Amino acid sequence: MAEIIKLLSDSVANQIAAGEVIQRPASVVKELTENAIDAGAKEIQIIIKDAGKTLIQIIDDGIGMSPVDARMAFERHATSKISEAKDLFAIRTMGFRGEALASIAAVATVELKTRRENDDVGTHVIISGSEVLSQDPVSCSKGSNFMVKNLFFNIPARRKFLKTDNVENRNILNEVYRIVLAHPELSFLVVCDNNTLLKLSPENLRQRIVSVFGKSLNQHLINLSVETSLINITGFIAKPERSRKSTSEQFFFVNNRYMLHPYFRKSVTMAYDKLIAEGEHPSFFIYFETSPASIDINIHPTKTEIKFEDEQAIFQILNATVKEALGKFNIIPGLDFEENITRDAHLTSKTSVKPPAIAINPDYNPFESTAYNRVSNSPPKNWQSLYSENTQKTPDDFYLPQEKTFLESNQLIPEQNQISSQTKNVFFQLKNKYILTSGKSGMIVIDQKRAHERILFEKFLGLLETRKGVVQKSLFPVIYEPGPDERAVLIEVITELNNIGFEIALIGKDKFEIRGVPGDLTDIDPLKTIEQMVYVLGEVSGSAEMVLNEKIALSLAKTAAFKIGKVLREEEMQELFYKLMSCVNHNYTVDGKKILEIINIDEIEKKLN
Repeated sequence: MAEIIKLLSDSVANQIAAGEVIQRPASVVKELTENAIDAGAKEIQIIIKDAGKTLIQIIDDGIGMSPVDARMAFERHATSKISEAKDLFAIRTMGFRGEALASIAAVATVELKTRRENDDVGTHVIISGSEVLSQDPVSCSKGSNFMVKNLFFNIPARRKFLKTDNVENRNILNEVYRIVLAHPELSFLVVCDNNTLLKLSPENLRQRIVSVFGKSLNQHLINLSVETSLINITGFIAKPERSRKSTSEQFFFVNNRYMLHPYFRKSVTMAYDKLIAEGEHPSFFIYFETSPASIDINIHPTKTEIKFEDEQAIFQILNATVKEALGKFNIIPGLDFEENITRDAHLTSKTSVKPPAIAINPDYNPFESTAYNRVSNSPPKNWQSLYSENTQKTPDDFYLPQEKTFLESNQLIPEQNQISSQTKNVFFQLKNKYILTSGKSGMIVIDQKRAHERILFEKFLGLLETRKGVVQKSLFPVIYEPGPDERAVLIEVITELNNIGFEIALIGKDKFEIRGVPGDLTDIDPLKTIEQMVYVLGEVSGSAEMVLNEKIALSLAKTAAFKIGKVLREEEMQELFYKLMSCVNHNYTVDGKKILEIINIDEIEKKLN
């Protein structure tokens, strides 16, 4: 019988490795930018076209490569970072496996132009699908210039399942953030489809954070700094009011390497207990410095999951450090006792203690007329004129006609005809989350948040289609300084938002002014609403199928809908119920969640037997 075990070819092995290392265009940006940093670059340019599918170009001014190194760099497990197994426990570089370039060249066409400082000419290498097409001398600048074209051209399935350009661009930016925040001493230029998204000069860490996430973050940053024999922790956390709906402003770094660590994230979140609302996340930028021998960064191909020797101890240190920082800035309320509160009280056994005396006037009469409290018994002058306008009016002139009730309006009666027409509905609120009322066949249970979300969605969608939103001007306009990815989302939808009643103006390159909100949303926080709307707009599921108006209406509805726990008066519950019944679909939210449930009277009686 013939042997069935075969050795894979290099091209197939590289494609398999690419499946682990190169998951999307953002992975290419990460690997090539980290290589540039390891090469000693001081200035790095990142150029993206068509979300990386057409071109990813990384230009650096690092040490460059010789002709032999330029060719060898594309071989599997070819690396300058380690030479023996023990080097894995002393890694300070960003990359070390030697898989990245081989994996990228297996699924794209890669051009490399590179030159060392003392070389007269550089080297130009072209590789496509792991096949070396050419290697020639070239005149080029010192450093390396990688151009990755037609990513996943030979793996159509992988290319097909890439997300939309907006999503992939956001993933690329997220990878860039992780790198630029770890290296504030370097210069970066990020250009996407000929638009400059980031232009960063060398700066300190606080300035780098503000440069990336906007000047509004600066006033919320709280410094962290602690040194222990186990680990050193530095960086910044944000005040509770900076909390976000997403974790987009949560960053951990160890030895200047970004990492994902849910266990340590829990430590930070616990320190904010009862300081931020449920469902929101604190912002932090925390840097660990420890011995490379005490961590293992070789447990995942992307090197973002890192194992620590003493995780439980670090958990406690981190939690205490964050709590202390919040306490120093009076974020956490505490008992502030004065040290000298009894310093001047010399009490002895012979000291007589008497209760304080209170002066009382038993003859005081509050109704007695005085110079300062005089009530006149005479009527005001010309009092008849107050009523002269109404002398000819009849009672009918003061009659306010009653609005049609829900039961009288055929337009609002649902198809199921579940609402009793004999009795007036009474509404109750359960756990500040559900609305209970009676129906023809039993009890109706309504999720108030989902109901409000459905009502707002249909309202905003109608306003977007008719462009008849009414603006309620703000007395004091609010400034919004979003990050680059949030700015891109807002620029895309700003016209539509203004059509439904917002008034938002771009007053600088990266600054917006919120001058008004829709008339029905006057009780909202404009800045918080826009921030959350931008976040939800980027996270809305089914975005490929939904038109822009629907995405905007849904994101605003999710943002402005009642929060769980809101107490409603009976009139508010009644109004919410009637508006829900007038919706096109009152049974489900836009994303398919059930809004109401009818519990049959027979089912209730059965449970009570």
